[in-house]
Amino acid sequence: MPRAGLTADRLVAAAAELADEVGFDGVTVSALARRFGVKDASLYSHVRGLKDLRTRVALLAGGEMIDRIAAAVAGRAGKDALAAFADAYREYALTHPGRYAATQIPVDQDLVADAPALRRTAEITYGMLRAYGLEEPDLTDAVRLLRSTFHGYCALEAGGGFGAPRDVRRSWDKAIDALHITLTHWPRET
Repeated sequence: MPRAGLTADRLVAAAAELADEVGFDGVTVSALARRFGVKDASLYSHVRGLKDLRTRVALLAGGEMIDRIAAAVAGRAGKDALAAFADAYREYALTHPGRYAATQIPVDQDLVADAPALRRTAEITYGMLRAYGLEEPDLTDAVRLLRSTFHGYCALEAGGGFGAPRDVRRSWDKAIDALHITLTHWPRET
């Protein structure tokens, strides 16, 4: 019988908080059980195991992140939308490092089809890029460029990898300018 007060949603929210506190790799069933003062076995009526728990955290975090991005890009197009998207991405990555790390794990493709947050991520991202006149397969290539640029920058910044005296925000803004130029002059697939 499930322990009173424990639900899958409550466990996932607590696991997301734990991820931000100790890092995503520190999210374990045992650590979560300790947080609730219960035995590990008490959690298995709500989550199937560690992989399920981490996948649920990834989906939660992905939903939170795209909600922030969607709010930032609403009513914008072109460079303004790109900058708003990038800034919301960076802000989430830096203020929620454990949750952000969760968004980087591979998720079972069967779950992607059933996850509204992941579908919404594609809709928002592809919609922003269509303002640049991109169509498939260029859209997929542009998404990969943006994701790798944003992720790489955020990972380096979070890890203290930028040691030069230049303001990190100024460099970020230049990177967005460069991405805008690249997207505007995208080498179209023929």
